[in-house]
Amino acid sequence: MEENFALLSKYNFWNGNVPELGFIRVGYTDKIFDYTGNRLIKVLVGQRRVGKSYLLRQIAYRLIQSGINPRNIFYINKEFTDFDYVQDYHDLETLLKQYKEALNPDGKVWLFIDEIQNISGWEHFVNSYSQNFIDSYEIFISGSNSKMLSGELATLLSGRYVNFEIFPFSFQEYAGITGKSESRQSYIEYMESGALPELFILPNNETKRNYIAAIKDTVLLRDIIQRNSIKDPKLLEDIFIYLVNNASNLVSITNILNFFKSNKRKTTYDTISNYIGYIENTFLIHKAERYDIKGKDTVSGNCKYYINDLAFKNYLYSGFAYGIGYKLENLIYLQLRRSGYNVYVGAMRDKEVDFVASKGDRIIYLQSTYLLSDEQTVRREYASLEAIQDNYEKYVVSLDDFSFPSNKGIQHIQAWKLTEII
Repeated sequence: MEENFALLSKYNFWNGNVPELGFIRVGYTDKIFDYTGNRLIKVLVGQRRVGKSYLLRQIAYRLIQSGINPRNIFYINKEFTDFDYVQDYHDLETLLKQYKEALNPDGKVWLFIDEIQNISGWEHFVNSYSQNFIDSYEIFISGSNSKMLSGELATLLSGRYVNFEIFPFSFQEYAGITGKSESRQSYIEYMESGALPELFILPNNETKRNYIAAIKDTVLLRDIIQRNSIKDPKLLEDIFIYLVNNASNLVSITNILNFFKSNKRKTTYDTISNYIGYIENTFLIHKAERYDIKGKDTVSGNCKYYINDLAFKNYLYSGFAYGIGYKLENLIYLQLRRSGYNVYVGAMRDKEVDFVASKGDRIIYLQSTYLLSDEQTVRREYASLEAIQDNYEKYVVSLDDFSFPSNKGIQHIQAWKLTEII
């Protein structure tokens, strides 16, 4: 027991100890901090290695800076082997009692439990302590799999919670951590690298490639195959490769099925649909459904998939043809999602609008293109937006060196300045 408590002390802020905080992601910490001071369970979700652990520690440190006693903060990361002995919620409860007996914290205790899905029955612990009206607790948890999705959380957590999806570094964060100016050149460098935090301290491309491959293997093998009785692991990986190399393209389950059948692979519509769902649930990819702009409703059938981080493309599957325009569209999608928008692919008769993005009462239409290099390109990219009859905001996003003037109410924005308008 004493050994377990010593390990716990090692990772907490007690006695002047400050665990590694990494690059401070102010956009997230500000947003999450706004929800503190209540019984809402704060849930951070996202792909493995996206930076959730650092964010939890950053929030804890910010609480200390605001005047909270470090001894009132309890932090555990279930991915650390030091905490392998915490197998289920009973073990977690025992450890919490040890902490309270040893430190005797006065007042509210702030609980931070990282990768909580690795603790069997964790929801019993969270429900119990979030609703404890004798002792005061405020709970922050993180997770990387489907049990942490909002639909599943609603059934697991009886109390109220708020969900924060954590994405890889934005371009602005990339510029902040590298010290580069926000410019066309640095944006292209950002596009051609990756945005997972660990990539920024690895020395060379080979090391980065191995790191990204390890993440992919861990997610596919451990998070999906072991938990979902996958009968064809090779097919699962090949579907992931297909989605990576067809990101930003309209596809359907039928398209994918026909592709594998043409390559003499035995599979079914339901199998492919299920495997894609598993990959989505680990946050490796995101699905954007088509949206009928005139009918104001989603359309079944074709959709687009986007990669959570272009590193999977850049370091693992770079040999496949994949233009810079597709990467740009992927990054725009991620930035819209990072900024809190619901994002769809706009459909309108024979025309397509890359993005219909909504947040609250605001709706914006965006068309993505590499360069507005000539009149023909300008006409093509603006035509879809011009055909929309409503008065919501309309933008063309590109990598042009200079900004174009407004055209029939349609604004032009350079990709690296996108956050200025969303």
